[in-house]
Amino acid sequence: MNARVLLVDGHSIIFAWPELRRLHQRKGSLAREALVKALTDYQDYTGIHVVAVFDGKGVAASDASEPAGIQIFYSGAGQTADDIVERLVAKYGGRREITVATSDMLEQQTASAFGALCITAQGLKERVDEARAGFERALKVHAHR
Repeated sequence: MNARVLLVDGHSIIFAWPELRRLHQRKGSLAREALVKALTDYQDYTGIHVVAVFDGKGVAASDASEPAGIQIFYSGAGQTADDIVERLVAKYGGRREITVATSDMLEQQTASAFGALCITAQGLKERVDEARAGFERALKVHAHR
């Protein structure tokens, strides 16, 4: 795993980004898929390992990885995505540079206490957009050579 990790509270981001919130109103899986695609692109553009955590409905927490993509966790019964984010920060915070993306202030405080940097949903949107723009600029430069 990369020494730099971006941990994303998936539903916090979905409800904060207007375009994802609209998708979620139509069908929740559409919003999750759009967020996962944006985060996969971000990982590809930056080389920062991305982990998305979603509230799930299963009996046990599950861990899935998209092929050549990001790592995804779904919380199990009796736990929330916040619980998983906090557990991951507590476990890996001393060994990796972790940034937590959430607009949940309590979760930010807890993650900060374990040594993580925190950004809001808007801060994540800005990073994703900047990475995409930088990638597109690099493609244009490369295409003109």
